[in-house]
Amino acid sequence: MSLLRRIEKKEPTAGSTPSGPAAPGGTASEQVATAQRRPASPPRDAYIDLKSRVQNRLVAELDPSMDISRTDEVRRTIRQMYETILEEESIVLSRVERERLFEQIVAEILGLGPLEPLLADDSVTEIMVNGAKNIYIERGGKLERTSVTFESNEHLMRIIERIVAPLGRRIDESSPQVDARLKDGSRVNAVIPPISLIGPVLTIRKFFRVPLQVADLIRLGTATEEVMEFLQACVVAAINVIVSGGTGTGKTTFLNVLSGYIPANERIITIENAAELQLRQDHVVTLESRPPNIEGKGEITIRDLVINALRMRPDRIIVGECRGGEALDMLQAMNTGHEGSMTTLHANSTREGLSRLETMVLMAGMELPHRAIREQIAAAIDLIIHLERLRDGSRRVVAITEIQGMEGDVITTADIFKFEQVGFENGKVIGRLRPTGIRPKFMDRIEQAGIHLPASVFGVGERLRNY
Repeated sequence: MSLLRRIEKKEPTAGSTPSGPAAPGGTASEQVATAQRRPASPPRDAYIDLKSRVQNRLVAELDPSMDISRTDEVRRTIRQMYETILEEESIVLSRVERERLFEQIVAEILGLGPLEPLLADDSVTEIMVNGAKNIYIERGGKLERTSVTFESNEHLMRIIERIVAPLGRRIDESSPQVDARLKDGSRVNAVIPPISLIGPVLTIRKFFRVPLQVADLIRLGTATEEVMEFLQACVVAAINVIVSGGTGTGKTTFLNVLSGYIPANERIITIENAAELQLRQDHVVTLESRPPNIEGKGEITIRDLVINALRMRPDRIIVGECRGGEALDMLQAMNTGHEGSMTTLHANSTREGLSRLETMVLMAGMELPHRAIREQIAAAIDLIIHLERLRDGSRRVVAITEIQGMEGDVITTADIFKFEQVGFENGKVIGRLRPTGIRPKFMDRIEQAGIHLPASVFGVGERLRNY
């Protein structure tokens, strides 16, 4: 039996007997009953103590100047030191226990500890840590609780600090929330007490190791082949696009796919709070906002970056998400020679997206009449692509809407494609993104770019099929 199992089993030592004289407080039978009612110490305690002891010694003996980015070399070094420590301390473990302990210690030193298996699982799209002992994941659009836990809130805090420190950001009582990213581009948000009442909360929106391509969106049912052909023509022809949707509907992923259609000979500037977009063109400049420092100075906002981007001779400006006054600068950029720009915003419908855009322009502090703002929006935005997460957890494009102009004080729109749900079977939504038969007014711009889309893309002259 290994040392770990002996510790967990707590075998009686030599000379002890299972029975003995009754101690003060009751008879022997009463003591047995009391012991049965008393919760036993969790068997993980001995394992955690052992892990902490070995890990602390490893950290103390590792060369602090070691380049941890050279993962394979560092793993070999840790392996040698690990085996030496086990031998010196006469720690006897089975082969399985020895390997498990080693991997967990490496995860603590080089990675994100208990989260490493979840980060390595490609089927997991989001990780939600609600305090040290409650970790949930999203898989296939559905939430589920995992058996993974942290040792304590202090353990969780160490992992959070490991994420934000390399980015020059901080999280403490005076600044208890932070946005950050992992090396692979995954988006991270952390919230700690006093604004979180359940301990540190960590949310990780994972990015695909290999970014989704057009074929993946078609395979997953997010959009149809005809729709993606139309959107490719829109991007190449420099149509201004907004991708709207609720939280977790896949707006950034869809924007990333759309950006892949931008011609390689154009200069692209991306602006984000936490860099997530993964553009594959050569001429891309990536800008990232910066929060204020501990003195409250040095903040660089998205709006600052949009204004600065206009001085950088961009062909396209892509803003990861419009949340405030930068919407006004984005509209002005679209109206002053930077066609083909794109952004995302949170909204529950295309019409609500327009209302939110109007509200965000007002947040810029300019006292503009509502009609003037709407005229700016109608002149700048050509197309809104709206995504939703349906009942079965799938993420779908549910509407592609053209902004046609103004009638009185109202922005007029027309749906070019609309999702039609016809049923719900075996836990799956049955439906399809269908053309409405309306050709957008900007078709002349697409044709001027040398692109000629067949009339069937818009359902013109084609009888809609029934399911």
